[in-house]
Amino acid sequence: MPDTLPFQIWDVFTDTPFTGNPLAIVESDGSLSTAQMQTLARQFNLSETIVLMPPRDPAHTARARIFFPTAEIPFAGHPTIGAALYRAARDGLEAVTLEEEAGLVPVTITEGTAQFTAPVLPAPHGGPIDPDLCAAALGLDPDRIGPHAPGVFAGGPAFLYVPVRDRTALAAAGPQEPAWSSLMEACGVDSAWLYDPDLNARMFSPTAGIPEDPATGSASAILAAQLLANGALSEGTTRHTIRQGADMGRPSEIGFEADVVEGAITAVRIAGRAVPVAEGRIRIPA
Repeated sequence: MPDTLPFQIWDVFTDTPFTGNPLAIVESDGSLSTAQMQTLARQFNLSETIVLMPPRDPAHTARARIFFPTAEIPFAGHPTIGAALYRAARDGLEAVTLEEEAGLVPVTITEGTAQFTAPVLPAPHGGPIDPDLCAAALGLDPDRIGPHAPGVFAGGPAFLYVPVRDRTALAAAGPQEPAWSSLMEACGVDSAWLYDPDLNARMFSPTAGIPEDPATGSASAILAAQLLANGALSEGTTRHTIRQGADMGRPSEIGFEADVVEGAITAVRIAGRAVPVAEGRIRIPA
């Protein structure tokens, strides 16, 4: 087929096909416009599509641009993990460095697991959030929000973090209008990441074209700031396994590590596996 690009689909934050978070990986020579890349992302209609191009610095593996179906984003976790494992498998690499819009993202590969260091440390993004509005926006009784306080934090993208009391509350939650739109406007974001005390999680972003996301690596990295703000990170290194996607039939596992020195986050690392499920060629948009 003339005027086409190669692509692969990988399921990320899993080693089982048809679970985890699907990712479209497109290889380009760097000549695509932003509009063409956005058109490809709309065509795949997955939560994210990553376009890999020759790096600006030949010491790096690739330049990468990442797209929702509706907009470009500067950094995301599951495209980073998936693209790194794809290039590592293709080229026999044990380390990958991606030039993302948010900055350089180094990724190490160990026995089929990729781990990256977040390119931006997470920080607060806005003021206090009304827990009752969170409850109304998610169709929950107010007493099912907590025990942490909801908060908005950014580290490239920004997310609203909503803690819920237990796994049952997490399973029952879902965006409810008009309160959902009011909550997103109040927070200045378009995505909410919910979690229970065991770090089972869900992420909703319908206005970004993602009704629910089965695994959100960037939100998992930024979670470090939410946990720190609520006294849930200790000095030194904290490690967790985050489980997301089970409520939509695509279970995922995300490895989380955060370093805290003198009460401040100094590094966040996210790890996961991935598996290829499809490949082909796609026409270059006009």
